[in-house]
Amino acid sequence: MLNIVYAGSPDVAAIPLLKLAEAQAKGASFRIVGILTNPASAQKRSKELIPTPVAQTASEIQQKFNLQIPVLTPEKLDAQARNQIASLNPDLLVCFAYGHFFGPKFMELFPLGGINLHPSLLPKYRGCAPVPAAILNLDEKTGVTIQKIAQEMDAGDILEQCIIDLSGTETTSFLLKKAAELGAELLLKIVTEASTKGELPQGKPQDGSLATTCTSLCKEDGCINWQLSAKEIDARVRAFSPWPGTFTEANGNILKILETCLYPNQCHTENIAGSVIGTDKQFGIMVQTGNGIICIQRLQWQTKKAVNWKEFINGSRNFLGTILGKQD
Repeated sequence: MLNIVYAGSPDVAAIPLLKLAEAQAKGASFRIVGILTNPASAQKRSKELIPTPVAQTASEIQQKFNLQIPVLTPEKLDAQARNQIASLNPDLLVCFAYGHFFGPKFMELFPLGGINLHPSLLPKYRGCAPVPAAILNLDEKTGVTIQKIAQEMDAGDILEQCIIDLSGTETTSFLLKKAAELGAELLLKIVTEASTKGELPQGKPQDGSLATTCTSLCKEDGCINWQLSAKEIDARVRAFSPWPGTFTEANGNILKILETCLYPNQCHTENIAGSVIGTDKQFGIMVQTGNGIICIQRLQWQTKKAVNWKEFINGSRNFLGTILGKQD
């Protein structure tokens, strides 16, 4: 019997965990002996401590599959945390979006090492934000990689990959969920094989000369520069959904831009970039960019609820003619 410790924190990381737990409940030759996730954090105005989605999924697994799996939430992977993990007699670490570096002492706890689900076609987009990077760069495809965990970030041998073709309409939240679902199938395949053979399959070394790295995102990245092209702005709206979100300034107030699309009848106007030039019954609020017209479909004043463009215009009748963005 192969003993697995699963490490992850956000909602997408719960998808592979559920897949593995379901297989275990059906008699798989492996078992999840522990779940490693971030500590509960204060959220919303009440500052109530809320467990991570992965920790919450552990309760769901207990109810749905009658599997009671210990949940470990250390602040850091120090000696105390390592002792807790060692007591579980683990063989293999399985990780997706845990958010912590695994040092050599920690990895020594796992005789078979560790595997990680990474939502890109490695060695492209190593780092913490590969899905937004693929959208921002207008890539025609991305994918999912299962790699061996190595000391150099996302540089481990590749065990499995799956390509995802992109239509140019995907958001980060949509792509992350799809990657998690496809990755869950790949993880199950690899873990099942490892439990049968007693070792991980032979991996393919990455070509480091082809590696690219993506950087972390910050709130300021979401501020829209209307001098960019319509395609670039639309990509930013999709890439930064749900976080950090995209926003602009309108008449001195912050306006969140939630959904956009490209105006199909692209034409040149003499309006300056950021000008709200009209509406289209099918596509929404038309805004001139540095190159082309973009249509806003859902938006939100900072202190109000999110609405579709028709409802917004009905409540903001003087919005047409506004120039978006901070004006010097």
